[in-house]
Amino acid sequence: MSDSRTDSASASAPLALDPAIAARLKRNEAGLFSAVAQERTTGDVLMVAWMDDAALAETLVTRRATYFSRSRQGRWVKGETSGHTQYVHSVRLDCDGDTVLLTVDQEGAACHTGAHTCFDADVLLPPVD
Repeated sequence: MSDSRTDSASASAPLALDPAIAARLKRNEAGLFSAVAQERTTGDVLMVAWMDDAALAETLVTRRATYFSRSRQGRWVKGETSGHTQYVHSVRLDCDGDTVLLTVDQEGAACHTGAHTCFDADVLLPPVD
């Protein structure tokens, strides 16, 4: 789902999220919401991760996908240490305000296993032709 390490974004001062955007977000008890990364050219869903307000703010300003690691309790920029980056073309908020969709250009693997997408391991229900 994500890199297993926290990158240097967690060490930098968080950017402030626009209050109008922050007001629309519905967060879990830890202050997090889900983020889906979708490849711009193929439409493939690459990964699902968590964000907090600071990670979203950084993503919106830098166009580098920035997430929140629950295990490390900090922000990380996708690919900052691995080189498997996500350039963000657009960010959309879903109708409930609890998930954002990032449309990205993926450089290298999106999954921490080295796979292009985190959704290629187990097909639970194959598509109908």
